[in-house]
Amino acid sequence: MTSPSEPSDERTGEVLVVADVVGTALFLVTAVLAAAIFTTLFQWVGAIVALGLFAVGVFSFLWSYWNAVQRSRQDEISTIGLYFLAGGVAPRRVRNVMLGALVAQVVVAAATTFLRLDGPDGTPGSSLALGFLVPMFGFGMNGLWAAYHGRFRRRQPAGGAVAAGPAGPPLGQDDMAD
Repeated sequence: MTSPSEPSDERTGEVLVVADVVGTALFLVTAVLAAAIFTTLFQWVGAIVALGLFAVGVFSFLWSYWNAVQRSRQDEISTIGLYFLAGGVAPRRVRNVMLGALVAQVVVAAATTFLRLDGPDGTPGSSLALGFLVPMFGFGMNGLWAAYHGRFRRRQPAGGAVAAGPAGPPLGQDDMAD
């Protein structure tokens, strides 16, 4: 975990950035193929990829939330900083790439869903609507990156006083009698 006093370099957490881009590209390819070719096979492939990315997204979202809560004991973690990388949490390149992937997920989901509102047999509804679950993947990747590598402001002790250690000031005899 990067300390707020240490600058995050442009390659910090690169595995998460690459995973986000690869997952987004996989979704783009399978969703566009499912919408363009619109056969049962391609719809299944698109649906499985969308559900797989959603599952990874839910897991990573919860994992990032857990780690952010642990980290919030020392740092002031904001939700917008955690999931949208706002407020200087991430270097510009990381923020642009990861938010670009999130926007691409939303655009591809909307475009492919509204391109094919009916199923192959003409009945309303299509498996392409599962694409709307995929942005959870982007939020989860953003959260993981920020929870582990993001720069957040250090939490100030209550009342602005300097804390006497991790457990606060030592207890005196009078305090123990209560």
